[in-house]
Amino acid sequence: MPPKPKITKEMVIDAAFEIARETGAENINARTVAEKLSCSTQPVMYHFATIEELKKAAYAKADGYHSEYLMNIEDPHKGVMLGIGMNYIRFALEEPRLFRFLFQSDFFNGKTLLEMIDAEELAPVLSAMQGAVGGSTEQVKEIFITVFLFAHGYASIIANNSLKYDEEIIRAHLERAYKGALLAVKGKIK
Repeated sequence: MPPKPKITKEMVIDAAFEIARETGAENINARTVAEKLSCSTQPVMYHFATIEELKKAAYAKADGYHSEYLMNIEDPHKGVMLGIGMNYIRFALEEPRLFRFLFQSDFFNGKTLLEMIDAEELAPVLSAMQGAVGGSTEQVKEIFITVFLFAHGYASIIANNSLKYDEEIIRAHLERAYKGALLAVKGKIK
């Protein structure tokens, strides 16, 4: 009889991530992860002393997945900032359970907007925006906060099934928010 395949920590995290994606993070537990991996709960609990630790690891994986998704801009010629904002909203449409896990769960709790904007995970997004916009890091952060709050409002409504997704209308609104933020930061609006 061949030896049973070894269940790695990464396999457990991947399974928890898929559960969050398919049915919601609230369904991550030793039993559901074990079922996903076709094993007993022992390997799950071997790698993670608590389900809370496993959820944190799944959250980190979802956060990385989200950052990658944001940076995959369909048409960068139309603007990196607009592309990132539209991807943020589109993510909520295509991955509503992950969106809620990332931004509407206790795992996001405790982070202020200022803490979030200085997070290491956001550095590639801010760097891409700075390359597109120019200006100082602080100016880019101000623009980002405005566009983020606008995009987050749209994305939250969409992720919770309260708004029909209309890309043209959303793009037009997001573009106005971006242009207004850009003008404000550049000192043209008092």
